[in-house]
Amino acid sequence: MYVEKLVRRLGLKGQLKIMKTNATNKNKTGRRLKRHSRIRKKIWGTTERPRLVVFRSLRNLEGQIVNDDLGHTVVGLSTLSQALDNFETEKQNVKLEQARAAGLLLAEQATGKGIETVVFDRGGYKYHGRVMAFAEGAREGGLKF
Repeated sequence: MYVEKLVRRLGLKGQLKIMKTNATNKNKTGRRLKRHSRIRKKIWGTTERPRLVVFRSLRNLEGQIVNDDLGHTVVGLSTLSQALDNFETEKQNVKLEQARAAGLLLAEQATGKGIETVVFDRGGYKYHGRVMAFAEGAREGGLKF
């Protein structure tokens, strides 16, 4: 019941099935979805200041800049994209450096479309590791949040 009200309030109709099955404290994904829904109650992207969303999987990282007023994704990028296909680094932590490069590239694409300020949505993840590297890369690229 609580999850259904929350999904209706946040406008996440397509994710209702996922949230119903995972929105318990029994597993890691359910706890993350609960944290994400609490964050989404407070964060809203507008045309002037869209929302920068981060999704982290075990191997890859994805970032999108979303205008919630219109419900459109303005810019999206993944570590699987062709721009980062031949990414190489001499440092030990490849995933961390790849996340920083993805944030930098996303910021360059966003500034090309006229976006300078965003609201950062960490997606229920801790602001640590790859999520933090992605955000720092986006800041280095010129986004303000």
